[in-house]
Amino acid sequence: MEVKVTRGSGKLQQVVTAGNHTLLADEPPAIGGEDTGFTPHQLLAASLGACTALTLALYAKRKAWDLADVDVRVAYAERDGAFVLERHMRYIGQLDAEQKARLTEIANQCPIHKVLSGQIRIVSTAE
Repeated sequence: MEVKVTRGSGKLQQVVTAGNHTLLADEPPAIGGEDTGFTPHQLLAASLGACTALTLALYAKRKAWDLADVDVRVAYAERDGAFVLERHMRYIGQLDAEQKARLTEIANQCPIHKVLSGQIRIVSTAE
């Protein structure tokens, strides 16, 4: 699997392509961009939020639980030299406390959560 990033039309704008899907990445004007797309940090937080919501929906469906929707919000900031992601989930549907607790455990098993919590290696090459 691969994501391709190419120069966009703005000062710092980048076009991100994955298969048939495209989105824009940029920075706000204070950093020299034009705010035409997600910042890289927003993309990282969005990846965790989307993976969480998808994982929970699939799990609840498999269990035939009444999870009508899940609202996932991911805040991020740098604190004490660390990049901190704070994830909050609001479960919508007829769920008891035990089901909600289990869903929260499952959120910690989403693939992106595992990647971000585990060891990451970045291998760079250049031409």
